[in-house]
Amino acid sequence: MLECVINISEGRSHAIIDSLAQSCAGDLLDIHSDPDHNRSVFTLVGVDAARSLARAAVSAISLSDHSGVHPRIGVVDVVPFVPLVDSTMNDARIARDEFAAWAAVELNVPSFLYGHERTLPDIRKNAWTSLMPNVGSHSPHPTAGAMCVGVREPLVAYNLWLENVDLATTRRIASVVRSAHIRTLGLQVGAFTQVSVNLIQPMIAGPNDVYKAVSQHAKVHRAELVGLLPASVLATIPRARWEDLDLSVEQTIEWRVTNR
Repeated sequence: MLECVINISEGRSHAIIDSLAQSCAGDLLDIHSDPDHNRSVFTLVGVDAARSLARAAVSAISLSDHSGVHPRIGVVDVVPFVPLVDSTMNDARIARDEFAAWAAVELNVPSFLYGHERTLPDIRKNAWTSLMPNVGSHSPHPTAGAMCVGVREPLVAYNLWLENVDLATTRRIASVVRSAHIRTLGLQVGAFTQVSVNLIQPMIAGPNDVYKAVSQHAKVHRAELVGLLPASVLATIPRARWEDLDLSVEQTIEWRVTNR
């Protein structure tokens, strides 16, 4: 089984988000939408749903009138394939390459590939300058831009909201806590600032670890899990911490797969 966690550049229009959800309903595990990021994270299982969602998103959304605090290069911005039960990284890599080839032909949207070749931050930094798409046109689609299509192990996406902390300080905190296992951005989100986090090796550095690290520099107003997390990661965290960290059994990948 493969998981696909597609980041779509739309987090404000309930009508569009509901329509996109219908396009992949049978294989949809979770949606997390954020109007300030103007971004929705769709957690799916399998490969067919990823194509259905991508086709619907390219049809419904245009980057020309998009605004939001989260960086993006496309309507279907990030498409990572993740091996779950009985799947391997090679299975995920095949799914990635086939998806990128399909998107170029069927949607006319080019793809930057990440995984063993490069990281997602590498693409964010170098796309359209020193780095051109691996698959499809070397020009962005006029309304859909391009896609970052990758392969990775399960990660945890996580937000820590700070109150009465200015953006410059939040960015400094994000830089201080950043490591090989913790990727961070400092963002302005409405009246709050936010340390937006990807925990790329959550068994080594998980939600509790990054919460403690940020708390050394500022008071955390609240924590927010984006999408789902592996049950193995939740099991490493004392149950008494779950509520403060915005975690529960029902937010694990395994629980959603079993109960979908």
